[in-house]
Amino acid sequence: MSIWPIIHATGRRIGYARVSTKDQKLRMQRDALSDVACDRIFEDHGISGSAASRSGLDAMLAELQEGDTVIVFKLDRLGRSVLHLSDLLVRFRNDSIHFCSLSEGINTTTPGGKLIYHVFSAFAEFQRDLIVENTLAGLQATKRRGTKLGRPPALDIETATLAHQSIRQKGISISEAARRIGADRSTLTRWLSTIDAE
Repeated sequence: MSIWPIIHATGRRIGYARVSTKDQKLRMQRDALSDVACDRIFEDHGISGSAASRSGLDAMLAELQEGDTVIVFKLDRLGRSVLHLSDLLVRFRNDSIHFCSLSEGINTTTPGGKLIYHVFSAFAEFQRDLIVENTLAGLQATKRRGTKLGRPPALDIETATLAHQSIRQKGISISEAARRIGADRSTLTRWLSTIDAE
């Protein structure tokens, strides 16, 4: 009898495994993903979770189809931050993709498990609100100290945050997001780095 959650999805089971350093082994994650009969497993080996781009994760996201289930051994193998993880789960929900984290027992193929999408969606919105609030508070504090801020930024934090949300949750490209908000790609990229660093 399997110790892992029962997955009730009709689509493919797509596994994802990651270790942060070359010295670490993927064997335990591979074994667990094989135990739940993953059709395909994508891997990133020796890549930190904080890396902006991960070839295995990027390939998996490009491969996913409606009805698939993404399966990981632990939550921290997928997202590089809680905001990144939250955005990925919102993206899965938007694309009708299920998610299962074996160690935590999170399984959106069950009615109760679907609640996790709502929790992470609310958290992503909360986290972005905090980023905007903290950025604006920092600017106000700088002004109160009499420090000159230079010319106004080409892009404000609220607009950059909305663009960040579209990129991370809907999978649109940075170039497309920049076009939609009327900003240079390089300007938006700088803001994205700032938001991801929070």
